[in-house]
Amino acid sequence: MPLDDLPLFAQNAAVPPEKARMDALVAELEHHNRCYHTLDAPEISDDAYDALFRELLALEAAHPEWRSPCSPTLRAGDGLLGELAKKAHRQRMYGLDNVFSAEEWRDFVERMRRALPEAPTAFWCDPKLDGLALEIIYEQGLLTEALTRGDGENGEVVTAAVRTIRNVPLRLSLPPGEAALPERLEVRGEVVIYKADFAALNEKRTAFGQKPFANPRNAAAGSLRQFDTAATRAVPLRFLAYSTGEIHWGAARPCTQQGELMERLAAYGFLTPPNGRLCPDPAAVEAYVEEVRQQRENFAMEIDGAVAKQDNLEAQAALGHTARAPRFAVAFKFPAMQARTILRGIDIQVGRTGVLTPVAILDPVPVGGVMVSRATLHNEDEIRAKNLRIGDTVLVQRAGDVIPEVVGPILEARPVDAAEYVFPHTCPVCGQAAHREEGEAAWRCDNLACPAIRLRAISHFVSKAGLDVGGIGGKWIEQLVASGRVQSPADLFTLAVPELLQYERMGETLAQKFVDALAQARQTASLSRLISALGIRHVGEQTARQLARHYADLDALAAASTEDLMQLEDIGPEVASSIRAFFANAANAALLERFRGLGLWPVAGAGQGEKQAKGALAGKTILFTGTLSIKRDEAARLAEACGATVLGGVSGKLDYLVAGEKAGSKLAKAEKLGIRVLNEKEFRELLGEA
Repeated sequence: MPLDDLPLFAQNAAVPPEKARMDALVAELEHHNRCYHTLDAPEISDDAYDALFRELLALEAAHPEWRSPCSPTLRAGDGLLGELAKKAHRQRMYGLDNVFSAEEWRDFVERMRRALPEAPTAFWCDPKLDGLALEIIYEQGLLTEALTRGDGENGEVVTAAVRTIRNVPLRLSLPPGEAALPERLEVRGEVVIYKADFAALNEKRTAFGQKPFANPRNAAAGSLRQFDTAATRAVPLRFLAYSTGEIHWGAARPCTQQGELMERLAAYGFLTPPNGRLCPDPAAVEAYVEEVRQQRENFAMEIDGAVAKQDNLEAQAALGHTARAPRFAVAFKFPAMQARTILRGIDIQVGRTGVLTPVAILDPVPVGGVMVSRATLHNEDEIRAKNLRIGDTVLVQRAGDVIPEVVGPILEARPVDAAEYVFPHTCPVCGQAAHREEGEAAWRCDNLACPAIRLRAISHFVSKAGLDVGGIGGKWIEQLVASGRVQSPADLFTLAVPELLQYERMGETLAQKFVDALAQARQTASLSRLISALGIRHVGEQTARQLARHYADLDALAAASTEDLMQLEDIGPEVASSIRAFFANAANAALLERFRGLGLWPVAGAGQGEKQAKGALAGKTILFTGTLSIKRDEAARLAEACGATVLGGVSGKLDYLVAGEKAGSKLAKAEKLGIRVLNEKEFRELLGEA
């Protein structure tokens, strides 16, 4: 946009010439910004853009009172944020229910027809982007606030970071033929990183000695939630708009169709998901989904499905929402991403319980936005069942954040010299004989002195799943174990600052924090935390909490018989036998005595499982499924603090199922049994009553 073509206000003689020039530069820079980042059609060189930008910076420094609220210099992101505040969405940001087949899609359409027989048959469809959901709020056309999805009810305020995203309009464009902009417009969409940009970003990070990002979605989410907005600006984020929240149209002409709304968002200056289009009927939707599936690899960004929305906005409003998702839209989920590569070898990892786990060593290959060079093979039987040989061309898959796995070999590509893998029957770390119990798939090392078992057991002891001792990372545990100073978890509590200073990169301040953190853990550890930290086979955090509710201390638990243990909820013969075997082991008994002598001997606060908590959850049973805004273990702790019992599965004994996003079979079973299903907001309301 040449300066001569700018609006007359920028050339008005009544306006000071510096102010007029600043307004003109803002308009021109944002025009070129949209050409480059949204339309992918730059009109000037980077050098020319930078010269205009520097000129505007200088003018704003001289006249800060005239700085425009939509100045492109606000994208610089040079501010440090103290924290990310939370704020409620005016309209809840729902997730989407998923379908995985044409039959499930047709069932969805039939349910929609039953709910609203007069609903039109047309659907607006677009790819399902794999990024971070975001809401950007505009008032009188100006960007005023941005919130992450959060738990759907409340999101984190990320306004400063969002201003740094180059393709987000700071001021909406007035579309040709439209008389006005909405008084308030909440635009919803996804923050993504294009695949090519992600590869270049990781290459740059690696060159500077930084750890590469795992995948584009995690990189986008982490970058947007940075406290340093300059760091956000350094990541090539893009925002693609696909829906809206609350709209006050004012003098603007309202939209009546989803497709029309998408056109309007594009005219306002937003990038929208590629290949979106109107499908006149459900059959056309199926064809569209298959087309997107076939073209999945060709999209610039990661996608994991396609979305179909009822096109008529009035029908959308009439259909409304369930407790967790709209009734007018659904997501077609695509199968896991797959790729071919070569199986070069198989390594054996020894876990904290002694299990020997085979790991495939692969030629690096990109799968679902991640460079994969290792993948789990689970156990000896899995290798045989999949008929894998060293040198095979194999199919590798990855779905979401799931650990990559080898699907199987491409037999027609098998080389003549492909070697059959012989699973080791000795521990690769300590050399002791391994064994495989009847009915189990795993080979195990039983040598409690095995360095691998010791290292992982001690790392687990201080981890979040154990005592949750802050500031003691795995690298320090490796050094302490390797030096021989720490040979059991109890040794950690005997460490002193002077001896820690002998280790590389351990300064006096860090050493003191290390010792203090362990001292605090010894004094404040709960019984359930300690039970979980012990690493008893089959006993995780939930089972540990169950045991802590029914036994006063470790002495009481050690004295419990198999039959006593099996009386507890969710504890069967295998778990009970494992608990008994742990306490019958002489080395474990000696370790517990050391804990007692060190003062690490918590006692259940309410004695033998008696609940003192009062409130709506006291005496109730509860279970969590799907993705929540907090980790499930944390949600379980909150519920138990209010007197609830967390179960391990859905049964007639269950009072409440808290269903987050992407809830699966547990939700379906609970609905079938008539169990009350809560969303996260309803769960928090019950916590508030306690």
